[in-house]
Order: sequence, then structure tokens, then C-alpha cells
Amino acid sequence: MHSEPRSGRLAAWGNALLAGTVSPDDAALAIVGEDAVHRVEGLPGEAGPVGLTLALGRLRRLGVTGWRLALPAPGHPLGLSGPPEFNARALAAEEAVVGFGAPYGLVPEVSEVGPPGDRHVTVVWHCLPVREAPPADVPSLGEAERELAEALRDATLVLTRLDVAASGPAAEAARDAYRARAEAGSEILAPGYPPRAVRVLELARRIGMLVDLAYDGHGGAVSAGEMAARGEALRPVERVARRAQVAAYNAYVEDREREREKERGL
Repeated sequence: MHSEPRSGRLAAWGNALLAGTVSPDDAALAIVGEDAVHRVEGLPGEAGPVGLTLALGRLRRLGVTGWRLALPAPGHPLGLSGPPEFNARALAAEEAVVGFGAPYGLVPEVSEVGPPGDRHVTVVWHCLPVREAPPADVPSLGEAERELAEALRDATLVLTRLDVAASGPAAEAARDAYRARAEAGSEILAPGYPPRAVRVLELARRIGMLVDLAYDGHGGAVSAGEMAARGEALRPVERVARRAQVAAYNAYVEDREREREKERGL
């Protein structure tokens, strides 16, 4: 789970665009990343799919003032607010972005085209109505940071108890790959995010890497029973890391919400 979800990129760079810290073209390029093309369909006022730049601009005019990330899993609707149709689609994709300020959300549908060795990824974002309500089970940045510190200790203890090697060629290769991804995208959140959000996301990804090492079976041959034991032991740690990941991406919107409450005198 330590890789960046496409919905995370859209939330982060969509928020940077709304804040005026990046241009529309730069935001679209960052969201697309290494994919071939992204389109948005179901956009109000449009008969067919449109480009990201047009879609983000239209949604802003429709009232969206921020984007939240959702990373739902079976039994855990993390970041979702309904209705059931949107939740079901987001759960099938295991990710989504939810608009703040206007009732619109986007769910990605990812496809690969082309011959082996020359595959291209295309993404269609489905624009759907969402319920304007607090997102499910998303902690504050402070809560996420405290939970992550405990989760890191728990993950280390679990891996030690289950005799999962944290060293050796396979584990070192996994860490090298993680470092390479981090260096390639050293700005892991878009401009304008608070340093605490960056710190929380980095720690969530580190814990995700440890969980992935365990699931990948590093440390020797692993039976089905041993893998089941690892999954049971690491599931709470993985849940904490996902919650923190969502909290980090959503920090921009949470700041906006606090500002709005102050203006209202709440």
C-alpha cells in the first residue's frame, strides 16, 4: 500500500490547483504521471468524456473547493460518505476522490492496452453524485501520527515474532525500490501541503513497505498457514497505515474546513 494511489495524486494536485499553487496544465501532468491518458466521464453538462483540465475547471465552477481521498476496503469504508452507489463503485476500485463544497466524486477505471512489452495505461474517471457528510473513519493528522508510531512498533514486533527477515537480498531490494520511488517523487504531496502531512505520509508508506515485505514472503519459504497468520497479525497495522495515508492527503481540506468554521464563529 506504500505506492501512491491515482486518487491520491488527483486529490493532492487538484487541491494545489484550487489553492492556485500550480497551473492547470502542471496539475494535469502530475495527476496523469506515467499513464497514457486520463479522461473524465459523467461530468455535468458534458455528453461524453473530457480531459482532466476541463473537468477540474468545470467541477470548480460547480462549487468544489477541495478534494478528499478515499481508500475503502471490504468492511472498512475509509473516507466514504455515500450514497451506496458511489460507495460500491469506490469499493470495487479500492479508491476514489470525494469533492468538498459540492456533491461530486470521482472513481477511476483503469485499463491497459497494447501488446506485451508496450502496454499503455488509460484511466477513465467516473463522475458521480456523493453525499455531503463527514468521511468515514478518517483521523486528524495528530491522531494519525500517534497511531503510526504505535503501528511501527507493532509491525516490528509482529515481523520478529513471525520470523520475517528484515534483512537479506530480497528485503534490501524491496527497500531500494521504495527509496527509488521516493527519490523520483521527492515531493510526495503537491505544493501547499503542511510539513506534518508530508511526515505522516512518509511514515505510512514506510509501514506499508514493512507490511508488503511480510506479505511477499521475504525471509524464506512460507506455508499457506503462515501467510494466514501474517495477514491476521498485520491487518490492524495495515489499517492504521491506510487511515494515515488518507489523513495526509486530506489535510488540505481539513484546513479549509477549520477556516470555514472560524469564519462562522463555531
